[in-house]
Amino acid sequence: QVHLVESGGGLVQPGGSLRLSCAASGSIFSLISMGWFRQGPGKERELVATITSGGVTNYADSVKGRFTISRDIAKNTVYLQMNSLKPEDTAVYYCHVQTLRRGAYWGQGTQVTVSS
Repeated sequence: QVHLVESGGGLVQPGGSLRLSCAASGSIFSLISMGWFRQGPGKERELVATITSGGVTNYADSVKGRFTISRDIAKNTVYLQMNSLKPEDTAVYYCHVQTLRRGAYWGQGTQVTVSS
């Protein structure tokens, strides 16, 4: 069993920064990628950023140049550094793990609110 716990969300002003963390318990078998999704009010969940088991990263166009995804393999932790935050970044951010043979795992979500 794999459990994902996110942290680091909060309230920030436009232009501010936050760093989200997602810690995964135990061993993850047949890992394809880890990453972050978000869901704003009244919107569908969307991909924000991913990093594959080989270290290849992918970002949504809306966050390119502002967000950076990274990982600490030894700690089973993935991070999302968010800079130059905008009000439209306001959402619940969910950690995500995609495996080849055991499907996907999701965290409980952490709220990010960008407002003046």
